[in-house]
Amino acid sequence: MLKQTSRRLVLAGALAMAAWPALANHPGENLDERMLEMEKYFQPIEGEQAPGFKLQDAEGRPVGLSELQDKVVVLHFIYASCPDVCPLHADKIATIQESINASPMGDMVEFVSITTDPANDTPNILRDYAGWHDLDTANWTFLTTRPDQPEDTTRALASDYGVEFTMSAESDAMMHAPVTFVIDRGGRLAAKFHGMEFQNANLVLYLSGLINNAQHRHEEEGWWHTLTNVFR
Repeated sequence: MLKQTSRRLVLAGALAMAAWPALANHPGENLDERMLEMEKYFQPIEGEQAPGFKLQDAEGRPVGLSELQDKVVVLHFIYASCPDVCPLHADKIATIQESINASPMGDMVEFVSITTDPANDTPNILRDYAGWHDLDTANWTFLTTRPDQPEDTTRALASDYGVEFTMSAESDAMMHAPVTFVIDRGGRLAAKFHGMEFQNANLVLYLSGLINNAQHRHEEEGWWHTLTNVFR
């Protein structure tokens, strides 16, 4: 009950802020600058394409980053048997997804979890993971390696994103830091939200800002196209 109440409060606050672009604390056009002022765990990424991938989901269907370029992607790396950080991270992402899916942004954002333990995260485990953490499969995908790829493919991919999964000497657990990546439309790596202490509402606002900026650019391009056609 407490968890549900907390989620409703986050949802209400985030949607209230996202619904009013004119509010003083809304990121607006200067998105990265405003978010740096609002969120100390936020790191903007300038002019960098996100490392590409071609993996598969729990049903064995191929999924590549190039196929998600019409959406803003929220991506993180986890493994199902992780005893501490991963489940907490997944729960945090689930709360953010709930806020997004209760707004008009639901069709514009895709949540992607990539396992770094493909040998143990079987298709059944991948399918069950959503239920364990209240993730909505309408716009959430759990990815793993394809049969023709080396087992360490996703760990190498995590390293390309700047996250290292290293085996602990004391146990079978993989030590790593939680990072939430935001990939803008077109595959541009827009930002990282580090750790677990960032404000959920700030990530919701950042996603809203990216979507609003993209729509604004599209409107400007449409206006310019119309204007130039007049003089042809």
